[in-house]
Amino acid sequence: GCESAILGARQTPHVFLAAYRSFTSTHRNSIMSRAAAVTFKGNPLTLAGEAVQVGKPAPDFKLAYYEGGLKEVTPADFRGKPTVISVVPSLDTPVCQIQTKKFNEELGGLGDKINAVTVSVDLPFAMNRFCGAENIKNLKSLSDYKDRNFGKNWGMLIEELQLLARGTFVLGERTYPAGTPTGPSTTVKARASTVKCHGARG
Repeated sequence: GCESAILGARQTPHVFLAAYRSFTSTHRNSIMSRAAAVTFKGNPLTLAGEAVQVGKPAPDFKLAYYEGGLKEVTPADFRGKPTVISVVPSLDTPVCQIQTKKFNEELGGLGDKINAVTVSVDLPFAMNRFCGAENIKNLKSLSDYKDRNFGKNWGMLIEELQLLARGTFVLGERTYPAGTPTGPSTTVKARASTVKCHGARG
């Protein structure tokens, strides 16, 4: 792959270009896709990545949020408490707003006993403004805008729209063998079935 591309560069430009295209094509194809996994306006759409399995270690991610500046969150930041992840296509649509407000209301009684977040590909600044205007205090808004790594790793990225599908994940804690001895790691305890994206309302 990479070695072939480097060797190609030592030959001629067209050989290098062919090697590069071969490498990038192979890399793209390594990401599993699930056709017709969700629908939008009645049209079947494809989700990138494999579906997250209950009981398995939570896939990795880096999500951004705005709090006096841009900051990042990873699964390691959720250790020590159960975590609820509400995933929506966009907070700029009515259904996603209702979902986020409902989670904020329902989870409020649990206080600091859990982590609760909402994830979309909206810009962190826009998510922060929405949560401030709607008094969303029981959910942290996290953005997958940079490279859709959450969507790809968690099997929630709609390839045709580059938006996240709607869904909910519940994470718990357990110790499991990992590549390095990092101790307790976040594990997927449950997930709601990914629901269909109804119309243009998100």
